[in-house]
Amino acid sequence: MTQRPHLIPDESHPIDVTPTDGRVVVTRNGRVIAETDRALTLQEASYPPVQYVPLADVDAAALERTEHTTYCPYKGESGYFSLVDGDERVENAVWGYDEPYEAVASIAGHVAFYPDQVEISVG
Repeated sequence: MTQRPHLIPDESHPIDVTPTDGRVVVTRNGRVIAETDRALTLQEASYPPVQYVPLADVDAAALERTEHTTYCPYKGESGYFSLVDGDERVENAVWGYDEPYEAVASIAGHVAFYPDQVEISVG
């Protein structure tokens, strides 16, 4: 079995996690999926910032866990959820890290949404 790399953020690949300033609302087709004033903004290197929303502030009826996983050497293994609304299902549109690496430990218990599948407003 091959060992997965575990990298620590540094000046060549910084990762900052900070409380989001303002309320985050996530909608799809006009339906509110999540609403919180406890979101975290994860800024990784030169990538666009990502809003991580506490799972407790997401409509549980809108999520269905899948078996899909991915791996980030800086954050760890992520699990995925599909967005479900009646007969509509968007596979693997939401992800989170159940046991993130220490450098980003604060995102445990939070999920993020692919912005091409939902509308995310911060304010």
